[in-house]
Amino acid sequence: MKAKVLNLDNKQAGEIELADSIYGLEPRIDLIQRVVEWQRARRRAGTHKVLTRGEINRTKHRVGKQKGGGTARHGARSAPLFVGGAKAMGPVNHSHEFDLPKKVRALGLKHALSAKAKGGGILVIDEAKASAIKTKDLAQRFGKLGVEKALIVDGEFDDNFTLSVRNINHVSLLPAKGLNVYDIMRSDKLVLTKAAVQAIEERLS
Repeated sequence: MKAKVLNLDNKQAGEIELADSIYGLEPRIDLIQRVVEWQRARRRAGTHKVLTRGEINRTKHRVGKQKGGGTARHGARSAPLFVGGAKAMGPVNHSHEFDLPKKVRALGLKHALSAKAKGGGILVIDEAKASAIKTKDLAQRFGKLGVEKALIVDGEFDDNFTLSVRNINHVSLLPAKGLNVYDIMRSDKLVLTKAAVQAIEERLS
């Protein structure tokens, strides 16, 4: 499939061929969802924890007599049913990560890119460079391109462009080697440079 290449002034700068095997698939939501859940699980800290019975510092002496008290026979105040006792089967520190095959991850990325392409959410520009550090000027150019909440992907970012973009709300930069399904799906517009398109095809070919 062919796509127009624009420059930052919203003028056509040629055309580019996008591989159908990456951008022309019929999107499978189940694959995209699997990869997103895998990414989110890896990001979880897993540091939520409560004290267990062995960690509660309360008396271990018997609450009352073994018999004749008319109540249950408790041996420690750290039992979950007492106020100040431990929590039964509460959360402990652990990792939430799980394995996902590389082929599924790669396929999920292809389907995420295809979903963006099908919805008209991909914009190809010739390069992401700026002659000077001017945030206002770059924001106006993005306005002409219709870029508001966007993820801009390039092979290697220009320093002036990076410094100009960092104060623009809802616009993020990501190198092509770090492109992932979660960031693609949470952005309204995916802006790719020609260098990014080439790097993505090399990565997924």
